[in-house]
Amino acid sequence: MGGRSVRLLTVTAVLALLLTGCSGDGDGDGGERSGGGIRLRFQSLAWQKESVDANKELVREWNERNPGIRVDYVQGSWDSVHDQLLTSFEGGEAPDVIHDAADDLADFAYGGRLADLRGLLSERLTSDIPAHSWRTATFGEGVYGVPFLQEPRVLIANRKIVESSGVRIPTPARPWSWEEFRAVAKELTAAMGEGRYAVAWPLREPVSVTLNLGLSAGGRLFHRGGDGKVSIRFTAGDAVVPETIHDQVTIDRTASPSTLGAGGSDALPGFFGGKYAMVPLGFSYRQQIAQQAPEGFEWMVLPAPAGAGGPVQGVSPQTLSIAADSPHRKEAARFIDFLLSPRNMVRLAKGDWMLPTGVRALADPSLREEKDGWATGAALAGELRSAPAQSVRGYPEWKDKVATPAYQEYYNGAIDRAELEKRLVKDGNLVLSRYQR
Repeated sequence: MGGRSVRLLTVTAVLALLLTGCSGDGDGDGGERSGGGIRLRFQSLAWQKESVDANKELVREWNERNPGIRVDYVQGSWDSVHDQLLTSFEGGEAPDVIHDAADDLADFAYGGRLADLRGLLSERLTSDIPAHSWRTATFGEGVYGVPFLQEPRVLIANRKIVESSGVRIPTPARPWSWEEFRAVAKELTAAMGEGRYAVAWPLREPVSVTLNLGLSAGGRLFHRGGDGKVSIRFTAGDAVVPETIHDQVTIDRTASPSTLGAGGSDALPGFFGGKYAMVPLGFSYRQQIAQQAPEGFEWMVLPAPAGAGGPVQGVSPQTLSIAADSPHRKEAARFIDFLLSPRNMVRLAKGDWMLPTGVRALADPSLREEKDGWATGAALAGELRSAPAQSVRGYPEWKDKVATPAYQEYYNGAIDRAELEKRLVKDGNLVLSRYQR
């Protein structure tokens, strides 16, 4: 039986366990109650005003309808969530309901810090989220988060520049190949004139971008053996995306070298000023563009380039987890079920300008409008898969100490492909081995 079949069977088994007789109703698992009722702490990482407002409003609605189970909203931050959670787990003060991202859960899940959600979640919720999304929060035999929001990486393009050039406009059904993308970038750069570029790659955080886009070309980088241990191998598929970016910057001169160390927001002024025709960004950046674009600026959302595997991308969805030490796991699961009803999942998705994982929520007409590129994102949602490093222990250290500097140096021409491969594989496997003894 092939590896893919084994993985599919595993996902099916996990999903079946999630569905086993669980509605999340009933009494808590013990623990202290406050004022005759239960108090839960929900730590949210929402940061955009629309998203914060949506989360707080949902907490208010829950508290009005469930006076015996009060939820306190706690504001967290994406910038510090991993270290903050680590400290709170060690101190026995972790929130009951934890908002995070799937690629941050592995160490907490394997370390026993998060509750296994099998047996806690409602059938409605577990059946509404596709199996490939549940895989993103599955570690070993357990499920440690509910994936609820996700975003593909797309090309945000200057409509006038791209359409006037005469190049083929890609669609989700027929995206540019990586080879065609490179050729299109040459045409656009030549037409735009001196000092302007077809592409701005904001790669302050280059690892997830590179790995997740690389899935379409067959890249995986991380390979799990029969003994369950993970090793790093750099294949031809792993080279497609980094070589494209490297060559656009250092050989073709079609991508700006000055944006390589920038964040996505940093590239927007140049994009609005016509210095760049396209910027690869997460789908949620559309909110900033819609709010900040100068009057008369026309933009469009195009699918990211794709390899032989089609427009598949790795993704690390936002997740909701329950602390293993929470004395009210069943009540926390009921609150999660409320937050992630189809109607409420749409509200959260629109607040963050992202896509819901739930099938019923994703079918909402408001998330399939042409305006602001919603339809393009919705068409890509079915191609999102678990990020390559999702369940790899030691990934955060590998990313920070090995992969980030290696990719950054390769993209700006400081090292060649052979050196990139050597660092990712040799140095990377040394890091991973410490977590797999």
